[in-house]
Amino acid sequence: MGIGDDGALINPSDNQQLVVASDTLVEGVHFPDTATGKQIATRALCVNLSDMAAMGAQPRWFTLALTLPVERANSAWLKDFSAGIAEISRQFDIALVGGDTTSGPLTVSITMLGEVPAAESLQRSGAAVGDSVFVTGYLGDGAASLKSLTSKFSINIDSNRLLQRFYSPQPQVETAIQLRGIASSCIDISDGLVADLGHICQASAVAATIYTQQIPIAEDVKRFSPKNCMDWALFGGDDYQLCFTVSADKIDQVEQLIDGSELNACKIGTIQIAGDGGCPVTVLDSNNSPIALKKQGYDHFG
Repeated sequence: MGIGDDGALINPSDNQQLVVASDTLVEGVHFPDTATGKQIATRALCVNLSDMAAMGAQPRWFTLALTLPVERANSAWLKDFSAGIAEISRQFDIALVGGDTTSGPLTVSITMLGEVPAAESLQRSGAAVGDSVFVTGYLGDGAASLKSLTSKFSINIDSNRLLQRFYSPQPQVETAIQLRGIASSCIDISDGLVADLGHICQASAVAATIYTQQIPIAEDVKRFSPKNCMDWALFGGDDYQLCFTVSADKIDQVEQLIDGSELNACKIGTIQIAGDGGCPVTVLDSNNSPIALKKQGYDHFG
């Protein structure tokens, strides 16, 4: 039973574990005040679905808490917002089962529930020394798209592609399901590659070395800013791709999937023995020299 009572009643499938994750998006922090209702809705759902992908879960249900300024509490804005919710819900076959609506600064909070077969979830804590580090898709799109939204000059990029990447970042749900039983650890890239790979390292008590020449960056992002594109890929966040590790005995399976165009991913580094303090991630440039890491990723309270 979904919406209509004080709580939803959910029947998980047999031999499945429930995966639960929440995210909050705030106007001016996670999206600009010029965003439409539909753009806000699609971004909010996609961001939350990415957490399901990071766990290797099949998303099933979600609740929505919407805090809305009085001036936007009108049928036109709500119809546009609802259209975005409906579009992504249909795409991923998920159901809205409850939530709340209040008045105040525009804020969208979603709690997503999914299912994963028992003992098959992807977690941050499984990386081991000798594992290879992979990422899916392109990195730097999220930061480049945010910059393109706020730029007041002509830029040589595919603005439509980046606009889509910002407001409807595609959660890597099917990719993550493929990686069940293959990836030793996994995380979605929301705060930046260095920060999120660092989370894997901390949870697994290891370190990582990654190579800038192996990090995939889209050509239009390189043209947009040759100077900043690598920083965007390393630290920018909002990419919602997957960073995952694979042990030596499973590497052939991943390479076969990549060679057969069943998996869009590339190797960017390796897992090593944890060092003493500092950032657990070492970034090497094209000359294999370490890059000084002045930042590690987005920090809401930094």
